[in-house]
Amino acid sequence: MNPRALIALVTLVAAALALPAAAHGQTPRTAWGDPDLQGTWTNTTTTPLERPDDLGDKEVLTDEEWAARNAVSGLSDDRPFDTVGFYNDYWLEQGQLHERTSLIVDPPDGKLPAYTAAEEQRIAARRQYRAENPPGNPAVWTDLNVYDRCLTRAMPGAMMPGFYNHNYHILQTPDHVAIVVEMIHDTRIIPLDGRGPLDPSIQQWLGNSRGRWEGDTLVVETTNLSDHEDWGATVYATGGDLRLVERFTRVDENTIDYQFTVHDDSTFTRPWTASLPMTALGGNLYEYACHEGNYAIANMLRGARAKEAAEAP
Repeated sequence: MNPRALIALVTLVAAALALPAAAHGQTPRTAWGDPDLQGTWTNTTTTPLERPDDLGDKEVLTDEEWAARNAVSGLSDDRPFDTVGFYNDYWLEQGQLHERTSLIVDPPDGKLPAYTAAEEQRIAARRQYRAENPPGNPAVWTDLNVYDRCLTRAMPGAMMPGFYNHNYHILQTPDHVAIVVEMIHDTRIIPLDGRGPLDPSIQQWLGNSRGRWEGDTLVVETTNLSDHEDWGATVYATGGDLRLVERFTRVDENTIDYQFTVHDDSTFTRPWTASLPMTALGGNLYEYACHEGNYAIANMLRGARAKEAAEAP
């Protein structure tokens, strides 16, 4: 081979070897060899959990359908940002639609499975209680759910998108993964060392998580969730019988394929799976001091008592 050509070939190979692993189509790795999930990520999207009825069995939008639906998706309220009432567009961080028509990928119809008979009874009881004790007129602070009180969104709610702040900071060591959730600043500590589960009598807001690597995918199983009676409409936690299986797969430099499957025979007639891709945030997480400054709870109780006094005969 011509010496100049040989030098050029060696230089090209050396440059290629110096590129990040992701440039070769390989999974980025930590210094100890595990797939590298570290960084700040977001799963913000306006794609609904369940497929809209008008889309029938369509799983993926065409470019034209995506453009039309993305233009009108999510909440829309252009009131001035300093007016009283629910969050307007100034405060929202909803992102865009995905190409998929729903976050649920199984069942294939993109819908939550049917509830069990026992869960239907629980739902009816909660509705009856809410009819008699509406959230807008709470008798005591426990009439307000844990989301209203800025305590937690539990699982899988903590890992799902919504109005804003659905960002995550993932950190790793050889035997642990930590996930800092910006919304309500929950923190998940996930051991990878093969330890056994907690005693079933020990329940926690975020449950008890145990992780393992299956190839390049981090699989996390969570049990022992607190069996709370009223999680709130925006929280998809199912309580003490839930077994949640999550899968994190680093696809490239800017994407984690994240999916979870809900197993809860006391709530749903079959398991269901959602897919929520995470993309690189390109920024930092910030303090979410909701509970510490949650004057709304005391003010709602004061307002309810003032309303009762004004309406009293």
